[in-house]
Amino acid sequence: MPRRREVPKRQPLPDPKFKNITLMKFINTVMVDGKKSVAESIVYGAMDIMHKRLPNEDVIRIFEGAIDNAKPILQVKSRRVGGSTYQVPVEIPPATRTALAFRWIIDYARKRGEKSMAERLAGELLDCFNRTGNTIKKREDTHRMAEANKAFAHLRY
Repeated sequence: MPRRREVPKRQPLPDPKFKNITLMKFINTVMVDGKKSVAESIVYGAMDIMHKRLPNEDVIRIFEGAIDNAKPILQVKSRRVGGSTYQVPVEIPPATRTALAFRWIIDYARKRGEKSMAERLAGELLDCFNRTGNTIKKREDTHRMAEANKAFAHLRY
C-alpha cells in the first residue's frame, strides 16, 4: 500500500464485440493462465448459445440481469470478542459484490455437466437470469446466514 496517495482504480477497456466493460471484466475472470483468447471464445460462445435459446432477448441485457440477480448484498465475517467468535453480518461494497457474482457463476458453471465450457456458462447465466440454479442458491444461503446472525450486527467494526 502506498503511503503518499490513493492509487486510482484502473478500468479495463470494453470488450471488442459488445463494447461492454462489465463483460470484459467477466472475460478476465474466466481467463486461466493468461489465455485471454480462449476465455473470449468461451464467453462469446456462451453468448451465442444464450442468443439461440432466447432469440428475441438482448444478450447483454440477459448477461447483466444474470449478474445483478447473483450479486449478494450481505455476508458474515468472523469477529472475536472476549474469547468467543461471532459471525457478524456486514454489507458488501459494490465492486466486491460484482466480483463475488462473477466468481460464483464461473465456479458453478465449471461444476455443471454439459459438454463444453461455453454451454455450461450459458446454462448458468440463464439460470441466474431466471433466478434459479446453484449461484442463486449460494446467494440466498449467504443472505440467510446474515439474517440469522442479525443479533450480532452491533459488533460491526
